[in-house]
Amino acid sequence: MTVILVRHGETEWSLSGQHTSRTDVPLTNAGREAARRLGARLAGREFALVLTSPRSRARDTCAEAGLGDVARVDDDLVEWDYGSYEGLTTPEIRVDHPGWLLWEDGVPGGETARQVAARADRVIERAIAADGDVALFAHGHVLRVLGARWLGLPPERGGSLALETASLSELGFEHENRVIWRWNDAERPSG
Repeated sequence: MTVILVRHGETEWSLSGQHTSRTDVPLTNAGREAARRLGARLAGREFALVLTSPRSRARDTCAEAGLGDVARVDDDLVEWDYGSYEGLTTPEIRVDHPGWLLWEDGVPGGETARQVAARADRVIERAIAADGDVALFAHGHVLRVLGARWLGLPPERGGSLALETASLSELGFEHENRVIWRWNDAERPSG
């Protein structure tokens, strides 16, 4: 079985680098177009389970990719709750907190890495229980934590797994070992 991770398409806030968890920011036109290209890349694949974050940017990416009709919303796939840092960029946060790193310092009033990991672990359990391949449509940081947890690593190791918008990553098995077959594969239009 294979688990395909799909980060949602571009939004205005992903372009500006604003931390976006609870705020429901829509896809840009470029984000919708990229999601349709993802659909072409996923065409012909059969999925036993398709899950999506409830946020419109993930649901719309899933729909534009052609899997919206079979997807189930899963609250465990929402983005890391950034608390009082919601809507801020890293440089803005570092004005008051020099050297701040999400992975090491966390966020005031939001989730801890361990809380995000608990959600990711539940998604992994559902994916493994599915009878076949799985597609997960979600957000950058939660998917990075999920990748780390897939490998049995602490959630903070997700900081080493960068993800672009509208990217595909593929998790699977080599014998009984959980592996990453592909990571952050973001196809860009030519020209």
